[in-house]
Amino acid sequence: MTMSKTQAQAAADPFLWLEERTSQEALDWVHGQNKVTVAELQGDPSYPAAFETALDLMTAEDNIAVGSAIGDHVYNFWQDKTNVLGLWRRTTVASYKTDKPDWETILDFDALAEREGIKWVFGGASRLYPDFRRCLLSMSPDGGDASAMREFDIETKSFIVDGFSAPASKSGFGWLDSDTVIVSAAFEEADKTQSGYPRVVKLWKRGTKLEDATPIFEAEKEDLAAGAGVEFDGDKPYLILGRTVDFFTAHMFLRLPSGEARRVPLPDDATDTTIFKDQLIFGVRSQWTAPDGTVCKPDGLYSMDFAHWARTGETGPVVTVLEPAHRVSIAGSARTRERLFINLMDNVRGKVVALTRNDGKWSLAPVALPENGNVGISHADHFGASVSFAFTDFLTPSSIIWSDEDGITLATVKSQPARFDASPLVSEQFEARSKDGTMIPYFVVRHRDQEGPVPTLLYGYGGFEVPLLPGYAGVRGRLWLEKGNAYVQANIRGGGEFGPAWHQAALKGNRQNGYDDFAAVAGDLVRRGITTAGQLGIQGGSNGGLLTGVSLTQHPELFGAVIIEVPLLDMLRYTELPPGASWIAEYGDPSKPEEAAWLAAYSPYQHVAEGGAYPPVLLTTSTADDRVHPGHARKMAARLQALGHENTLFFEETEGGHGGRGDRRPQAAQTAMKYTFLQRSLGGAA
Repeated sequence: MTMSKTQAQAAADPFLWLEERTSQEALDWVHGQNKVTVAELQGDPSYPAAFETALDLMTAEDNIAVGSAIGDHVYNFWQDKTNVLGLWRRTTVASYKTDKPDWETILDFDALAEREGIKWVFGGASRLYPDFRRCLLSMSPDGGDASAMREFDIETKSFIVDGFSAPASKSGFGWLDSDTVIVSAAFEEADKTQSGYPRVVKLWKRGTKLEDATPIFEAEKEDLAAGAGVEFDGDKPYLILGRTVDFFTAHMFLRLPSGEARRVPLPDDATDTTIFKDQLIFGVRSQWTAPDGTVCKPDGLYSMDFAHWARTGETGPVVTVLEPAHRVSIAGSARTRERLFINLMDNVRGKVVALTRNDGKWSLAPVALPENGNVGISHADHFGASVSFAFTDFLTPSSIIWSDEDGITLATVKSQPARFDASPLVSEQFEARSKDGTMIPYFVVRHRDQEGPVPTLLYGYGGFEVPLLPGYAGVRGRLWLEKGNAYVQANIRGGGEFGPAWHQAALKGNRQNGYDDFAAVAGDLVRRGITTAGQLGIQGGSNGGLLTGVSLTQHPELFGAVIIEVPLLDMLRYTELPPGASWIAEYGDPSKPEEAAWLAAYSPYQHVAEGGAYPPVLLTTSTADDRVHPGHARKMAARLQALGHENTLFFEETEGGHGGRGDRRPQAAQTAMKYTFLQRSLGGAA
């Protein structure tokens, strides 16, 4: 397809007006669609019970209070039916380990909303070293990514009068010292990258105006973002500056006392960087030969003497810390003062190893955690010795395993009660052969004594090097599995289940591989007799919404229902809808003819066929979503309906951003509508 034809397609779009996020015409259309969908799904006899179940589970008072320890306290953000917007609170480490911790409320967001008339959504806090009493509090006015910042005192539980304060934006804030804030600025257009993220890093002195902050570092306008923060190695601070070129490449700099920004000698696609014990630990997304000749490979970990380089500018030897292994990838890391914990995935099952350094040598030891599930690092006290881990799988409720001694001694301190009867269920892992012969793993959760095909929900994502891991979901168990249905999770290419190569196999012009993988899993489920095409529903959000959108237009015959959540769908215009340009490294650039051609080959919005048999479709989005523009879902719904697909439903949440932060009632309502939609479309018990 030539560029001119691609441009003509986009220009001829009859639904461009739906991209106007808050225009009266667009919102009138949204309200009209919502009215139909609510009547259809909330009017179903099964909906009220589903809503109450979802809300009860989302706001249950015996949900695990996941905490992060700093010093003597564990901090937690908590929401339930009474505390709709939530409590930011803390308790002592000793109290946290008890069945009923004595929580001290730091900030009540429902009370704050009542005082100020804004439903503030908590976005986290940057705390001031070394006592962590002062913090820069991030709060979104609408649940989107743009947040306001205010200085807050944890001990007095109050905002600082005339303290640091900034209006809502996509800027970032961190402490340099008690009177200086590091601002990654995205206020004025000149401060922003073309994706709308921070481009300029500034130092903001107490008592001065934000607009008078001193610039110290800049990225290019075409870059994804600039950022900065203080990284502590023990008690030694380093001011790290970053120029993020795109999602997978970045330049890292150290700001020297002279003010010079010296680039750290790593490849552009370095990943998993951590400063620990004077060393810089890092991984790579593609093979790299270090200056000393050491060959660094994806899925391995390596180190260099960072303290020596910071003093002298000389790059010493690069040491191999962790050798790569087949189908083992790095999921993340976190450190206490004395140990660095590496979270690994081994064939989509989690494990953790602890890294220590003594007498100039590295040593690795496994942490004695449960096996054959999803193990993650819940928290690690950067300045102390406490660390906790979360364990779960599809059938095992989440638990928190705690250590006050760097992971050497472990104790389960929290376990979520069972939310559904898992005794008749089994979790299995299978593989499907994709179109090019690649074997694609997937998990199936179903009744052990299943006889014949049953309604089945297939979930996928497949992008941005993000893995889909086993996880317990009470709502899914109660509203889907307990009714005799099956759940499937596909580990298609484009994700991060097996490291960078698995992601790159479906990157840019290779994206069709991931879509073929998903279709292969769907076909394999039918071949195994787990389900039939008419009983198979699919669901995905964000990039996963693109996946289900493509699946609908490429293989409508494979599915009985399609849920498309907060999606990208118009891939010929996605860069025109902020912050779409930030994803060019993932999808490609529609302004370049070659790349426009591969985008046009699968872009769901342009591939909706007139007439024909499409399964029922439910599209969801949010007015306030400032990560994936609601125009994608709106236009797709309008086009489907205009071309005769009357079984298309659309629902747009008017509060909350991309992840639906904030009040749990709308989240519960939308969840219940989705399960109602699936049961109506696929059959099975109500």
